[in-house]
Amino acid sequence: MCGIIGYIGGQQAIPILIDGLKKLEYRGYDSSGVGILTASHNKLVVVKTSGKIANLQQLIKNRPLPESTLGISHTRWATHGAPNRVNAHPHTGTRGKILVVHNGIIENYEKLREILKKKGYKFVSETDTEVIAHLIESYYIPKRNQFTKSKQYNPKRLGIILPSSNHNPEVRQYTNNLLEAVQKAIRQLEGAFAIGVICQDNPHMLVAARIGSPLIIGLGEGENFIASDVPAILEHTRRIIYLKDGQMAEIRRDAVNVMGFDGKYVKVKTDRVNFNIEAVQKQGFAHFMLKEIHEQPEVLKQMLSVRLKGDFVHLEGIGLTDKQLKNIRQIVIVACGTAYHAGLVGKYIIETLAAIPVSVDVSSEFRYRNPIIGKNTLVMAVSQSGETADTLAAIREAKNKGAKVISIVNVVGSSLARESDGILYTHAGPEIGVASTKAYTAQLSMLYLLAIKLGVNRRILSRRRLHRLVLDMKHIPSLYQKILNDQNSIAKIARNNSHFGCFLFLGRNNNYPTALEGALKLKEISYIPAEGYAAGEMKHGPIALIDEYRAVVCVATQAETYEKMVSNIQEIRSRKGKIIAIATEGDNHIKGHVHSVIYIPKTNAFFTPLLAVLPLQLIAYYISVKRGCDVDQPRNLAKSVTVE
Repeated sequence: MCGIIGYIGGQQAIPILIDGLKKLEYRGYDSSGVGILTASHNKLVVVKTSGKIANLQQLIKNRPLPESTLGISHTRWATHGAPNRVNAHPHTGTRGKILVVHNGIIENYEKLREILKKKGYKFVSETDTEVIAHLIESYYIPKRNQFTKSKQYNPKRLGIILPSSNHNPEVRQYTNNLLEAVQKAIRQLEGAFAIGVICQDNPHMLVAARIGSPLIIGLGEGENFIASDVPAILEHTRRIIYLKDGQMAEIRRDAVNVMGFDGKYVKVKTDRVNFNIEAVQKQGFAHFMLKEIHEQPEVLKQMLSVRLKGDFVHLEGIGLTDKQLKNIRQIVIVACGTAYHAGLVGKYIIETLAAIPVSVDVSSEFRYRNPIIGKNTLVMAVSQSGETADTLAAIREAKNKGAKVISIVNVVGSSLARESDGILYTHAGPEIGVASTKAYTAQLSMLYLLAIKLGVNRRILSRRRLHRLVLDMKHIPSLYQKILNDQNSIAKIARNNSHFGCFLFLGRNNNYPTALEGALKLKEISYIPAEGYAAGEMKHGPIALIDEYRAVVCVATQAETYEKMVSNIQEIRSRKGKIIAIATEGDNHIKGHVHSVIYIPKTNAFFTPLLAVLPLQLIAYYISVKRGCDVDQPRNLAKSVTVE
């Protein structure tokens, strides 16, 4: 939620900041802004506006900004205050010395706001962020910058990370008090935040800090960056420092100091990003969502090639020994949104293959119900970003109660990965579209692999059944491609049904979560009210909604519940509901009961959730396009939900 990019170096800052914001627009697109320190007069200049980043670009084009090599910028997903120019970031203090961008929520902002008002600080916005700017300014006393030259670079003494081993610039130790002012301010903040700060009196420094919200530092040659996510700076550097919770950084052109909130320097690890810049480009597709739908066969193929060695499931990073896995008495899956639906499928498959009782919790509710867990409980967290605030809070509660935590995450180096006992990376690559597609199927695949691993570990699976499951799973990527080859017919069905004012999605057994996910995708990007339901529950309420104005999507693949699903379809048909069926290839019988059929290839019924979700993703996509909606950036949504 919200995107931050900051720059300090020798290049012009504005083009770098604007380009970075465009690559972060999936994180927030209610408003945007840039703030720079002018190179000629050391003055802070701010430009911000409501709406998409294109609006900001037009403003700057109409009135070009002065030259600058230091700046911060922000694209906003509104929390406190309407999405307008006044509430857009950056925000400044009353004296105009401090400029701040912020991602997260300051929970005690009202209390701090009243204290600052009594001291004479004037507020102009409704945001919690403005409190940070005034608070820093309240501690900041302008001092002349003084420095001493370091005769020899000593990282242990100075806590400095240089951009590269062969680049050893003159090290300057500034004695101004901006850093101290930021430290004092952030120690008073409650909630989650990632911030970037620049100061009118400090042309050589950019300050960053985080707790609860992601923030990275990019290391360049004679230039450095901060950003909410890697895509913003991938064009400029692949050398990354992932700031941890409770860390802040003093960033200059030629060096970076990382420290705790107490000011003590800490050693940090520099990571190298290994995905290509093409991964964050559309590559000829109309939308990122469509591109990411098409990437699913390759994502699954790559995962299976690494994780399956013959009939052996290789789960590097799981963090638990075979003995610990055998001692598990219950599993609790915690997740939000699409990841929660993956968790629901996980319940079916783990209980089936490993005979371990599984419960699934929405992360935001987990820690408020006093969950009964202990040392023999495995808590599994599922998250694309690894920064989902509610899921992070859930695993902290679980660890406090003595449970082991394994997380399924896409983003390497995320907070969830660092706080878990074990981490299973899906390596699906960057997912830019707000509506999750390839991350979901990657999560599902990892849950299947984990279920198989647990089944073998607990001696539930016979060697013959294991071999059959592995063989069937290896075929899934090619079956995905077969569905994609038929997407034109799916697009036609979607367009023919795009006029309906509401949808009902029905599924049974392990495809009940598939129905939930299909409904979520449709309402996320097309804004059509849609509800997912267990088909057997239709008679207990939802059947009252069925009429000729509602479309009903039925996941009716051939399985042991197939005949019961057909009975549900008959009940809908008798009430004039317009039925779209997701059925198994070769099932001609169902044609006589529904208005439209989308076929998926025949496979083991156990794996149909992996296949059945693909046409539902395409239905949502093509209906959204037909209705003229913004597919990649749906209103009110952000990709990474870093607030509770």
